[in-house]
Amino acid sequence: MAPSRRTKRVVASQPGFLNLKSSSGAAGLPSIRRKRVNKNKKKNWNKHSDINDVTEFLEDVRHQERTIGGLLSDKSDDNLFFLDVGQPKKAEQKVAGFASAPLHHVSCYLLYFPLLSHLSPNHLFCPHPTSVLAYQQPNAKKLRRIGQKAEQLAAKGVVPRRQKQLLNRRPADRTAKKAVTEANNNPDREYYDIWGQEYTADPWYLQQTGKKRVKRPEKLNEKPSVLPAVEVIAPGGSYNPDFFSHQALLQEAHEVEVKKQKEEDKIERQLAVNKEHIATEETILREQVEGLVEEENEEEAPNEEEEGVAVGAITVAEKKTERQRKKERAYKVKEQLRQANRYQNDKRQQLFQLRSIKTSIKQEEQETKDKQKQRKAKQEAQKAQPRRLGKLKFKAQDMEVQLSDELAGSLRQLKPEGSVLKDRFKSLQKRNLIEPRERAKFKRRLKLKYVEKRAFREIT
Repeated sequence: MAPSRRTKRVVASQPGFLNLKSSSGAAGLPSIRRKRVNKNKKKNWNKHSDINDVTEFLEDVRHQERTIGGLLSDKSDDNLFFLDVGQPKKAEQKVAGFASAPLHHVSCYLLYFPLLSHLSPNHLFCPHPTSVLAYQQPNAKKLRRIGQKAEQLAAKGVVPRRQKQLLNRRPADRTAKKAVTEANNNPDREYYDIWGQEYTADPWYLQQTGKKRVKRPEKLNEKPSVLPAVEVIAPGGSYNPDFFSHQALLQEAHEVEVKKQKEEDKIERQLAVNKEHIATEETILREQVEGLVEEENEEEAPNEEEEGVAVGAITVAEKKTERQRKKERAYKVKEQLRQANRYQNDKRQQLFQLRSIKTSIKQEEQETKDKQKQRKAKQEAQKAQPRRLGKLKFKAQDMEVQLSDELAGSLRQLKPEGSVLKDRFKSLQKRNLIEPRERAKFKRRLKLKYVEKRAFREIT
């Protein structure tokens, strides 16, 4: 039996085989073998039974009953169709001209009037259906109210704001003609440089073509410092200075050196060792003998302390009597009344101190103004000072000063002081353009190895 079934399946899978069963697909493919199910049990009836055709039929019947009040096959033609003669001019005018009017199905009519489905078939003949939404206007009340208000304003001669703006708007110049581009094959046309710059002031054209420059922030236009790029040296720094101006420059350099010396002295004082803290022979001997002498006295001291603690723990606070409690409450109430009376007296006394209060207020306002001026002056002074831009602080360059015996009478005999490159580098740091820096310290990880070359070894 099994070999015969296998032969049938192989034959059915061949491309030229025609299946005569109605269940075969449209493409002529072999039908899938139906699963054999035991249907003698009730639980397998719905599970393995196809009831789609029955449910579709019942749904169609319910739809017809909802729309036309019964089955469509049971209705007559008079109940299913009506004559469309158009919308009458008056409601009382009767419809005429049934012969030339088109027919419409009643089911379409009941889509607009579903409440008429309960009527009998004889009542279904009625005029052409119209939608209620066709007569509705959104915001009808609001628009009617706006129109009434506009009519009242027009009667008073008031022009609305929107209409004023339209009247004041400049009319467009429609007489201007567009520029006509010349043909590419015109030999007399002007030469166009594709690499040239187009000079136009139209912001819209620049924005759309991407040629408009990005607006520079106002913060970038501010200079980081008010100091000039090149500072002019004092008159005493000339190669042939005046005596007094040269002495003033020497005094300034002297003050700078004195300030540096004071800072060094301060660091030395802080790092200096106090003589009292230096160990002597006596203090060394006392530290060595510490703990070896007077051991008996130290053992007795803890016992006395323990006895004192035990005695102190036994003491209990005495309980207050009722009379003492009443006396404390009365004293507390009396103190509160005294504080309240004193507060009221102070308030009354302030009425006679209005003049002094006004004077104190004026003084405070004046102090506030003075502080504001000082703060503003300090901020202006800080603009000329270098800011902290990195981990290092700015160190001013040493003043380039020549002593009186080093002065030269002419430029030929003048000795150069300082370095121009270092001066410009310090100027950039002082004007907050770059952060203060120091020379990088390179440390060799591997020790240098010296080797004698062969040529040098032959000579030696």
